[in-house]
Amino acid sequence: MTALPLSAATFTPESTPVIESDALLGLYKQPPMELVRGSGVRVFDADDRAYLDFTSGIGVNALGYGDEGVAQAMQEAAASGLLHTSNLYHTRPAARLAGELARLSSLDRVFFCNSGAEANEGAFKFARRWARELGGAAKHEILAVRGAFHGRLFATLAATDRPKYRAPFRPLAGGVSVVERDLKTLEHVLDGEAVAALVIEVVQGEGGVRVLDAGYLRELRELTRARRVALICDEIQCGLGRTGWMFAYQRAGIVPDLVTVAKPLAGGLPMGAVLMTSDIAAAMRPGDHGTTFGGGPFVASVALHVLERLGDPTLLQHVAETGTWLGEQLGALAARSGRVRAVRGLGFMWGLDVMQPAAETVRKALETGLLVCSAGEFTVRLLPPLVSTREELSEGLSMLETALQ
Repeated sequence: MTALPLSAATFTPESTPVIESDALLGLYKQPPMELVRGSGVRVFDADDRAYLDFTSGIGVNALGYGDEGVAQAMQEAAASGLLHTSNLYHTRPAARLAGELARLSSLDRVFFCNSGAEANEGAFKFARRWARELGGAAKHEILAVRGAFHGRLFATLAATDRPKYRAPFRPLAGGVSVVERDLKTLEHVLDGEAVAALVIEVVQGEGGVRVLDAGYLRELRELTRARRVALICDEIQCGLGRTGWMFAYQRAGIVPDLVTVAKPLAGGLPMGAVLMTSDIAAAMRPGDHGTTFGGGPFVASVALHVLERLGDPTLLQHVAETGTWLGEQLGALAARSGRVRAVRGLGFMWGLDVMQPAAETVRKALETGLLVCSAGEFTVRLLPPLVSTREELSEGLSMLETALQ
């Protein structure tokens, strides 16, 4: 779909104020504009001002906005009248989607849910169930490496290394610990008899867009395999094409025991999934876990279309090659501006460590017509739609450079 041209008008304090609702719980710091539509890689507010989107709904809108294929998939799925059935009955879309995810990931079984945090909670449960079969109830500890973000539910919050997220809700779930990233420390703690699983983000998103080295991933795979500890790869943000690989762990040539995905899976509809080996699946029994909405026929039908698009080798090649170019452009921008300490990333997932608070750069970028988000106090995060062209990316980089001034 052809994107509409960017409006010359920029955000000003005099813009039409958004209609606020006292009924909404105020947990988000939102700028004073109301988004009303989207097209291509742009969204538009109530005053018809255009914003180039380098957030993708925090990594969700991989195919951009107003995609005709996604719209058609939604229409066809809705036409069946079977929006929901619960998991008491078989539906073909869920079965087909599970098969495709298993094929693309080199894993064996899939459990569907509704979000990334739910996927990680499910993975923790599946890993503990498997570990109990090996070592009894004593083998239960879930370890997470420092710098990760795995969600805001109680177990995933305990695995998330963000003190300001954790502090108001202590005590957190027991049996979940954060450990240092270095291999020497991990080798020591993994020797513990109580350890059931190690969960990692292959690219740490909230933690500053830190890419775990391929050699490091291979070492972790060997360490966990030798100790019969489940390796869980959280690919909720970095998976499904964002790095130029279908799954970010594939660049290391490894296969984890469990993989969690969500964000772009159903094209903006809420959906998550836990992918696992047959060994993990064999430990589970009917009734051990469940969900009312997970994998419903409507969202699964749309996700089938999205997955086919994201797995297209042409798109993956575009993300890989353009992502390399994007990294080079960001490096040059950093050198010119003198206001960027470091640039990190892969594919269409990048972080810039800036001199001023990231929130200030986010605000200034908004004024130029660019949407970016933060990944920590001093890191600006870029997550453009995977369909973005070099021309569109160049346009955004120019706006970002202006914001950095």
